[in-house]
Amino acid sequence: MPTEPLDLDAYKRRLGPYGAWLGLAFVTGAEAKAAAREVEAMGFGGLWIPESPTGKEVLTLAAHVLDATNRLLIGTGIATIWARDPVSAKCGAANLSEASGSRFILGLGVSHGPIVERRGHVYEKPLTLMKRYLDGMDATKYRGPLDERPPVVIAALRPKSLELARDRTDGSHTYFVPAEHTRRVRAVLGPTALLTPEIAVVLDENPETARATAREYAKTYLALPNYANTLRDLGYSEDDLVDGGSDALIDAVIPWGNADTIAAAAAEHIAAGADHVSIQPIAETLGEKLTQLATIRAALG
Repeated sequence: MPTEPLDLDAYKRRLGPYGAWLGLAFVTGAEAKAAAREVEAMGFGGLWIPESPTGKEVLTLAAHVLDATNRLLIGTGIATIWARDPVSAKCGAANLSEASGSRFILGLGVSHGPIVERRGHVYEKPLTLMKRYLDGMDATKYRGPLDERPPVVIAALRPKSLELARDRTDGSHTYFVPAEHTRRVRAVLGPTALLTPEIAVVLDENPETARATAREYAKTYLALPNYANTLRDLGYSEDDLVDGGSDALIDAVIPWGNADTIAAAAAEHIAAGADHVSIQPIAETLGEKLTQLATIRAALG
């Protein structure tokens, strides 16, 4: 783990138990900034933003939303290690942290084979590559002004990756997992690491339409080996993984219902050991997602 000073408990307090997870890579800069300000006004402690190979580069995007807000912590969920070398990742994160008053969290991930190959790279063994990448970050001596380094978390899901997160970083930002996975992750990471699962949710009380929406979203992730294998580790069968997911899988991974039901599902992750849960409403437009986030935030208390 990096040896530079870091008060991780302070970040946990500032994040609070709940945050938002929003894809902002395909909206205008003005829309992204306005969305971040809305999330901050709702009282969420954190906003997590993903990286897209065909949208806005995520560290640049983080700079925009940090500049538009005052208190909100911004995390990358995730920044792919194929988009920048370890030196750029460490120096870029430090720059964002110093300029924002320590409001940036660097979430890193290895992405997925097909996406990486479309970028023109040859996909390597993910664990080996991440170890080498973290070595490069640790070897980089940032010489710019910085009170304390920003936290670094990785998108670790399975045991060996989680051990790497525990031993070499500040924790894990997980995605597309049920509360049982959060419980298992905490057992591996130990009590002090930062654990920030994302949950996608459907604000719809009709079982048929809510599950149909969730299944359409889930198809992409169930086709990717790392997510499918993680669910197999949790005891889900092959039947659970086909046709967009069984009712049992959908209900556990993608909570649906009214705001109170979704708030209770988020609280399950906290009870299972999460420090901070980021909520991603599944909706057509950014405006709809923000409206749903406000409804859910009121139910979170």
